[in-house]
Amino acid sequence: MARYNAPFEIHVHGQVLLRADVTFEQIQDALKPLWKYAGARSLADGAQSSYEEEPGIKFDAPEHTLQMCWTVPGDEDFKQSLDEMCMMLNELAAQGAPIEVTFYDADFDEDDEEGDEESRDDFLMLFVGPTPAAIMQAQRDLLVQDVINMMERHFDGAELGGVVSEIDKLFAQRFETLVNSLELGKPPRGPGGSGGPGGSGHGGGRRPRHLH
Repeated sequence: MARYNAPFEIHVHGQVLLRADVTFEQIQDALKPLWKYAGARSLADGAQSSYEEEPGIKFDAPEHTLQMCWTVPGDEDFKQSLDEMCMMLNELAAQGAPIEVTFYDADFDEDDEEGDEESRDDFLMLFVGPTPAAIMQAQRDLLVQDVINMMERHFDGAELGGVVSEIDKLFAQRFETLVNSLELGKPPRGPGGSGGPGGSGHGGGRRPRHLH
């Protein structure tokens, strides 16, 4: 069902490495909360983004990857669809991965110089993975890359080993609270991955759209 006058344009962006045995049918089922929200009858029908220049939702079978750069009009209730999607993607993912979700205020005009209202933009960083340890690894890698990118404006990368070590200590402490009840393997550490900022935000400067 199309949503007219929706308060937000919602952009979902991420790349998830999948298990080698994952099929298109499994991906379609896992992403059903998204394409059904968009009013589509199948993934093929709902994979196209609201913006033609965005790739939309693509399953690269040879590379075993799910790529998402997809925008849909919607409301706050979309977050329930995201929760359902993440739970199902966890079962298909080969390793942890971040997924960025940005809610752009559809009524906000940033070119309106006389406007005194702040945008209702919101931003979420979600994580999926086959185990809690894999998800934590993705969170750790993202934070390390974020911190290094910021601090390299002022310090040489070779000077930041101590900072990374402290981040690893924080995640090791969090990991210890999980191993009491779950067998998760080794705590997250190692080279930083790539991605955007974690957590969530509201209002303030608008996040730029991803360009392709």
